Amino acid sequence: MFIKSLSLVNYKNFDSILFNFDAKINCLVGHNGVGKTNVLDSIYHLSFGKSYFNPITSQNINHNADFFVIEGILEKNDREEQILVSARRGQKKMIKRNNKAYEKFSEHIGFIPSVIISPGDRDLILEGSDTRRKFIDGVISQSDRDYLNSLIQYQKILAQRNALLKFFAANSKFDRDTLEIYNIQMSALGNILFEKRTAFLNEFIPIFDKRYTEIANNKEQVSIEYKSRLFEKSILELLEENLQKDMILQYTGVGVHKDDLSFEIDGHPIKKFGSQGQQKSFLIALKLAQFDFIKNISKGNPILLLDDIFDKLDEQRVAHIVALVAETGLGQIFISDTHAERTEKVVKESNQSYKIFKL
Repeated sequence: MFIKSLSLVNYKNFDSILFNFDAKINCLVGHNGVGKTNVLDSIYHLSFGKSYFNPITSQNINHNADFFVIEGILEKNDREEQILVSARRGQKKMIKRNNKAYEKFSEHIGFIPSVIISPGDRDLILEGSDTRRKFIDGVISQSDRDYLNSLIQYQKILAQRNALLKFFAANSKFDRDTLEIYNIQMSALGNILFEKRTAFLNEFIPIFDKRYTEIANNKEQVSIEYKSRLFEKSILELLEENLQKDMILQYTGVGVHKDDLSFEIDGHPIKKFGSQGQQKSFLIALKLAQFDFIKNISKGNPILLLDDIFDKLDEQRVAHIVALVAETGLGQIFISDTHAERTEKVVKESNQSYKIFKL
């Protein structure tokens, strides 16, 4: 699978622009602020139906316009496919495949498997558990429709349970029977998510370990550990134990929506004890493991988006990454950089076809 062409109308800083891409490597080069990252983000938008950097739809529309359109022409399974994402201020976003609108955006997830590596990935280490849960959910959802549907349903039930807790507080009343209905639904869906996350990480972590060893080329030990209270007790038990606290806070404080990943180096949190270089290597390994996992599951190459990759790693490391991906059967890669000569030198070494777009 690869993207043959990309058309942007009123997307972020672009009024109108058309790209005809190479099937292997595409480099977007130019000064800061010209829109290199926006092109990569538009490809991510085609894949996931939302921006990687700004999920607020209206803020992705050009300031001088009322709408945006992203159109991608792909070749997948020897067929040409058209994906169109459009949004107008004050209206619901639309995603179409071959001129037919999806009823649910979730039906599109996984059709264009993609992995992005960006300077913003540092949030996976520095920010709270929500960022790491989104990472897990995003990887699994690209290959497991049942997981995605269960996740959407769980989030709906969670919102309804939280609304019920607020209603109890506002009206000084309590209805255990109604609350129990939500508890049972949360338990059933939460168990599905917990089991699938556990199975995913059992497969993912060895892939990550291998990638980190290849990239870091040193002796420190890194680890990923799944943190969930469901290892100790069932969701129903946790909800019952936490009921009084939930009533006070008017919020559900236990469940799989509180799960987390622990990132460690030599037995200590990498957030506090990892050097900047070690953190960068950890994140690159994490994303390349994501690439490998999706490739194995989907039996095809995800699109790899490398945003300002030279900001993260030196030239030698970038060349090493491109070579690693090439060794496993190169899919389509997009690279953004401020230095055209540096980028071209790296991609030439891969012995793959490429195009350079100067913005």
